[in-house]
Formats: sequence, C-alpha cells, structure tokens
Amino acid sequence: MTDESHSNTRGKALSGLMWRFLERFGAQGVTFVVSIILARLLDPEVYGVVAIVTVVTAILNVFVDSGLGNALIQKKDADDLDFSTVFFFNMAMCAALYLLVFAAAPLIARIYGMPELTALIRVMSLILIISGVKNVQQAYVSRHLLFKRFFFATLGGTLGAAVLGIWMAYRGMGAWALVAQGLFNAATDTLILWLTVKWRPKRMFSWERFRGLFSFGWKLLASQLIETVYNNLRQLIIGKLYTAESLAFYNRGYMLPNVFVVNVNSSIDSVLLPVMSGVQDEVESVKAMTRRSVKLSSYVMWPLLLGLAACSRPLVTVLLTAKWLPCVPYVIIFCVSYAFLPVQTANLNAIKALGRSDIYLRLETIKKLIGFAILLATMWFGPLVMAASNLFFSVVNMVINAWPNRKLLGYSFRQQAADMLPSALLAGLMFAAVWCLQYLGLSPAMTLLVQIPAGAAVYVLGSALFRIESFGYLLGLVRELLTRRRRGRTQA
Repeated sequence: MTDESHSNTRGKALSGLMWRFLERFGAQGVTFVVSIILARLLDPEVYGVVAIVTVVTAILNVFVDSGLGNALIQKKDADDLDFSTVFFFNMAMCAALYLLVFAAAPLIARIYGMPELTALIRVMSLILIISGVKNVQQAYVSRHLLFKRFFFATLGGTLGAAVLGIWMAYRGMGAWALVAQGLFNAATDTLILWLTVKWRPKRMFSWERFRGLFSFGWKLLASQLIETVYNNLRQLIIGKLYTAESLAFYNRGYMLPNVFVVNVNSSIDSVLLPVMSGVQDEVESVKAMTRRSVKLSSYVMWPLLLGLAACSRPLVTVLLTAKWLPCVPYVIIFCVSYAFLPVQTANLNAIKALGRSDIYLRLETIKKLIGFAILLATMWFGPLVMAASNLFFSVVNMVINAWPNRKLLGYSFRQQAADMLPSALLAGLMFAAVWCLQYLGLSPAMTLLVQIPAGAAVYVLGSALFRIESFGYLLGLVRELLTRRRRGRTQA
C-alpha cells in the first residue's frame, strides 16, 4: 500500500469513526434519557414482559442478515448483482420468518403464562420485515464508509420514537409504549436511510452469486445465531423460572452498561471490518489495525464501564428511583464483564477480514458449548448467580478469540493482554477512588456530582503521569481532525 493510499484509507476511517461515534452517542443519548423517563412511568413488571418479546425478535433478526451483509462488505468486487441478490433473498426470508413467528406467538404466550404476549409478539415482529429492507442499505453504507448517512437516519428515528414512546406511556398504554417505540424507530431509520442512500435494488438475481456469498455468510449466520441465542437465553430462562420483576432487574442491569458498549464497540466494529477487508492481503496492516483497536478501545471502555460500576447505586437512585435499586448488583457485574468485549471484537474482525469465517464458526461453537454448560450449572441458583457466571465466561471468550491470531497475525494473547493492561490498571485505580466517595454521606445527586469529575480527573491525570500510549494517540487524532476541519474551511 502506497503512502498516499494509506493516508486516504486512514482519513476515511477517521471520518467514518467520527460520524459513527456521533450517531451512536446521539441516538443512545436520546434513548438513555427516554428509558429513564419510561422507567419512572412504567412498573418493572412491564419491562419484564417486553424483555421476552425483544428476545424472541432479536433471535429471529439474526436470520434477516443470514451473514450476507458481512459477506457483501468482505467481498472485494461486490457489484449491483450481488447487492440485489442479497436484497431479494432477505425479503423472502423475512416474510417466511414473520409468518412463522405469527403462528408461534400463542404457543410462546402459553409457555410463559402471559396471554398478552400473543399480540405483543405479533406486532413487534413486524420489525423483521423492516430490517429486511434496511439490511442491504446498511451493508452498502458500511462498504463505502458513508457513515454520515447513519447519523441522520438513526437520530431521526430515535427522536421520533422517543416522543411516541413517552406519550403512550403517559397515556397508560404500558408495554405497548415500548413496542411502538421500537417499531417506529426502526421504520423511520429505514425510511431515511432509503431516501439518503442512492443504491436501489435492480430486477436481477443470481444463484451463482448467492452461493458464493452464502459460502462465506452461512458460517457467520451460524456463529451469530449461536451468539444471540446464548446471550438471550438467560433472559428466557429467568422469565420462565423466576418472576417478570426479576427479569426486569436483570434486563435493566444488563442494559445500563450496554449503552456505553453499543456506542463505543459498535462504532469501532462497523468501521474496522470494511477498512481491514480493504487491506486483507497485507497481514501486517491487519495486525497493526487490530493492535491499535485493542489499545484504543480498552483505553476508552475500561474507565467508562468501571466508572459506571462505581457510580451505579447513586446513579440508579437519581435516574430510575429507588424501586430499581435491586438492579445495582447486575449493573456492576455486567460493567466488568463488558470491559473485555473490545479485545474480543478486534480479534474477530481480523478473522472475518481475512476471510476465515470457518475459524469464526469454530470459535463460536467451542465458546458456546462451554457457555451452555456454565449456564445449565448455574440457572438453578438464581438470576444473580447466572449474571456472575457471565463474567467468568467473558474472560474465557477473550482468551479463545485471541488464540487463532497468534498464527494468523503473529499477535498472541500475551501481547494483547500487555496492550490492554495499562488501561485496565489505571481504570481500576479510578474505580477505587470513585467508589470510596459514596461514603461521604452526601445525597445521591451530590455524590454523583462529586464522583464523575473526580473519576475523570484521576483517569486523565493518571494517563498523563504514567504516559499511557493511547492517551497520546487520541490527542494526536483530535489534533488531526481539527487540522482537517480548518483546512476544509480554508479551502471553502
């Protein structure tokens, strides 16, 4: 790769990452505020009912992509025939899945002893049809690094859904407020993306192209299905063995740190795969990108998540009220568990970019066999033990995901741990300092006002004092982005 093309790729990646961050933080920021308002208006039991509906649609939604979206991004010479083939296949798949879930809804309602689930599942599952329309558009945007389109589409859908959800909750519509919010968000997001992205499906379909894409994509489909079923199985089990309220506290503890994880991890993930795929023939370039991703995402994620864990009790009290305090232990557990995710994502993206979906599937199968065994052993001891087992499993995941890249990239787990360790240790020091501040005897609101700036100060000063490499790199990125902006204004 020439210096000029390297600079061009780096510039596109930086621009894409910036827009992806803006999109995720903007959308999730609005969603976070709305979730606080809805949590105050609705009882925990309502969230427990909707959690079951959401889990069912999340599992089915894996089939919408069928791994073909990633296949379009990974294929070096994908053209209109490839994109149109995937579009029409997805639409047929979505229609079949919706008919299946429509027929199965009464059975699911009987299993959980909740008659209201039938109508909720049938309506919420319409999101499958919407996702089928949007999926290929998203792949096109990702492949061409047009992440600015995501910003406007996602923010438009999120704002509209926020108004609708709050209005319906205020009018006493309960679970339907959450269902309508999710559907409206997806529909508006899809409409805006459809209007702003130039690509349109053409009347063409090739079984030969489909087989080629599916040969790569089916392994990702199987991997994603295993991952999604495993991640959501705990909630299905809790909903069946325990109360809807217990499920609500588990779900809320899972969702609070998930806001940060989705923002940071998905932003890096969506930009990293197409950029890596563009240089898949240059192993050293893929290794360098993987290593940078491990360092940078760890530097950002560890303080965010451990800071949230340290502030969790006063934060839940202030934002959600005392009725949600039982979710605090879950928040802490999931914060630590999610902190290992960026390393996993970086490794898996490298494997996918190199076209090794066979290794990807093998890893997912091994990990989930271990995960299912852990889940079966702990499901009888209550939701809290089930959550704690997920923390142990996150560490196992990280080690397994890193193993193939020892040979593929020459980037061993020991090297990855060394790259992650400075950020983790500094974040641990920050956690201890912030945690102690809650014993000052202040009100929950005042405690937060002290904890948040204190934590930020400890982490930033510690980064400068100990010369954390990612701190200097981020400062350099900020300067580069500001310079590019100034040049753009000057040229304009």
